[in-house]
Amino acid sequence: MRIVVLAGGLSTERDVSVSSGILIADALRKKGHQVVLLDVFTGYEKNICDIDALFKHNYSFVNSITIGKTISDISKVKEQRLDKSDRFIGTNVIEICSEADITFLALHGGEGENGQIQATFDLMGIKYTGSGYLGSALAMNKALTKSVLIQNKVRTPAGEIFKSEQDAESWCNFPCVVKPCSGGSSVGIAKAENQEEFKAAVKDAFRYENEIVVEQFVKGREFSVGILGGKALPPIEIVPKSGFYDYEAKYQAGATVEICPADIDEEADNTLRRCAEDAYKALHLESYGRVDFILDENGDAYCLEANTLPGMTPTSLLPQEAAVEGLDYPDLCEKIIEISLKKYDK
Repeated sequence: MRIVVLAGGLSTERDVSVSSGILIADALRKKGHQVVLLDVFTGYEKNICDIDALFKHNYSFVNSITIGKTISDISKVKEQRLDKSDRFIGTNVIEICSEADITFLALHGGEGENGQIQATFDLMGIKYTGSGYLGSALAMNKALTKSVLIQNKVRTPAGEIFKSEQDAESWCNFPCVVKPCSGGSSVGIAKAENQEEFKAAVKDAFRYENEIVVEQFVKGREFSVGILGGKALPPIEIVPKSGFYDYEAKYQAGATVEICPADIDEEADNTLRRCAEDAYKALHLESYGRVDFILDENGDAYCLEANTLPGMTPTSLLPQEAAVEGLDYPDLCEKIIEISLKKYDK
């Protein structure tokens, strides 16, 4: 097959996306596919764009990247673009993706995961992996996610949405968790034990977006459940050594203990899998995804959020869960493509 792996972009999760893209492209090439690794923002800006040659030579816009402890400097990324425009989709991206059998979306956050690129590709007739524009939009916006989960009787922590620091002053329940409304990779997320910590967390969250979610802190064990083709994979337990699963804990090797399959009884395993599948259906997700939970001491699972394009980095959760089911990394990448193509048979 001819496959474009689309990565990069301008979100705070750019480095995570590029890391995922490099691994996905390498895995698919090992399976015998012709693969172009393309940055959705910088595109391919050379004067002559021989698309057949790009696939034949397995073009990559980058060959390696290290995910640091802090997020990407997006201003430097913008400086690299030759035409200096701010449009999200770079030169020749649509043309190259149109010539592929499918585009594997390795994007994370922002326009790559909120339904905008999916809607654009739908209009252009470009096939892609993962959920469509509706599920992507619902899952990306944590306020919408919470509303949909509540309507569908999927348990989720109580919370409120705020659009300014002044509005957030009305919150008085501690401990709590403060989140940017549409961010990912735990960027801008913080736990607050008191009013002073809360004010600092709110201020920081508003640096990333103009809308935030504040929700009750639920004490318990943290789990993630991957979904392939609507079926839940074995739950994985996440135990950050720092005590909180932030950006650094997610992507720095050794910062988190991840146990898969999770050391839980059959009842807890069934609860997490069932709740993950319920959330997946409620949010209109397709092909694959990942749903995150807190399991409290009473055995109740609280859905925190859903991810339509889960990370595929060396420390990511979905590949670990798939491995327990006998799917190694290259097989998982091919399986995602196989499941995603079924969308277009309808």
